[in-house]
Amino acid sequence: MRIVLGVGGGIAAYKVASLLRLFTEAGHDVTVIPTEAATRFVGVATWEALSGHPVSNSVFDEVHTVNHVRLGHEAELIVVAPATADLLARAATGQANDLLSNTLLMAGGCPVLMAPAMHTEMWQHPATQANVETLRSRGVTVLEPASGRLTGSDSGPGRLPEPDAIFEAALALAGAPAVPASVPVTASDAALLPPRRPLAGLTVTISAGGTREPLDPVRFLGNRSSGKQGVALATAARDAGARVRLLAAHMDVPPPAGVDVVKVETALELREAALHAAADSDVIVMAAAVADFRPADVSGTKIKKRDDVDDPVISLVRNPDILRELVEVRDAASRNQLIVGFAAETGDADGDVLEYAAAKLRRKACDLLVVNHVGQDKVFGEDTNSVVILSRAGSEPQEASGSKSDVAAAVIDRISAELSRVVPPA
Repeated sequence: MRIVLGVGGGIAAYKVASLLRLFTEAGHDVTVIPTEAATRFVGVATWEALSGHPVSNSVFDEVHTVNHVRLGHEAELIVVAPATADLLARAATGQANDLLSNTLLMAGGCPVLMAPAMHTEMWQHPATQANVETLRSRGVTVLEPASGRLTGSDSGPGRLPEPDAIFEAALALAGAPAVPASVPVTASDAALLPPRRPLAGLTVTISAGGTREPLDPVRFLGNRSSGKQGVALATAARDAGARVRLLAAHMDVPPPAGVDVVKVETALELREAALHAAADSDVIVMAAAVADFRPADVSGTKIKKRDDVDDPVISLVRNPDILRELVEVRDAASRNQLIVGFAAETGDADGDVLEYAAAKLRRKACDLLVVNHVGQDKVFGEDTNSVVILSRAGSEPQEASGSKSDVAAAVIDRISAELSRVVPPA
């Protein structure tokens, strides 16, 4: 595969040498385009030695080949790392003042992945976030930066993801194997190959984590969801070739590389994000643990514990049924869309888990319902899971268990099977 590797002018540029080595050792043909600033961190000689190609950042080199046009047209994948705040801004506004920005404008429909790295304040600045949103709306995959120690003494989100994470996300985006086709694949090599890509070309929206409903500026009503299962689903859908949008409520784990992340806090915020995402989604998987109720009144100041007043009484109101609303919106618009719900259930004297789940499936009218039996030390926060997948079409319940990655793979396989049985309208 022909890859253009753009390198931005940040201290993290030194890590990109390892990323380049991963690409070349996997058999890919890589042309490196550093910005002028990037060459102050890592010299041209390093990029030429590791890539085996001449390296330039000027549109006036190799003019006879029309280099500033040719590179973008011929690329099968473009990766930019580190993508600095300046590079993101120039890409979002369509500037073309060096070879890399020209190449990004001339990209002939190939996947583009940008891995940001900058100080936390720069990443969180509204201008940078607006530029990221603009790029994502145009189909560019902008990874979430890692969190940790930055240049100097500060720490926070803004670290360049590790080279192997960028490598994995880039190949998943392009649908390329991790080893070249010319290399015989042994049994021990099989784990290096990407999974089947039955969701290639589809957009999958997945919600994950637990919503938090504020009582006052300090306290909230929440739940035990860690987001692990939702993140595993997002990873499996990405590896199956989908463009993945993750609606992330509170999570104890970071989102996977190579997915678009929309952060939400409350059930009402999740509802708004889900309805907006539904407009261009082929599949929606509502795996988040959404609060059924929220406080009727939210105090603008911290509720004090005082001896001279009665203890507060918290009145609750119902949150909207997001899953049911998504189904209603889909049906009203006659969309060809698969909707999957998750149900965390417990049994009681009136019924067992599957009886409650079957009743929920009838109420929600989604296509598939993935059912967990939850409780203390069950599912929430654990690394393993056991589920039953129920179908509105009435097929036999399907059990899946193991690690949350195993369960996610089973759910994505079932989604793929369901989609293969859907005949698009004429």
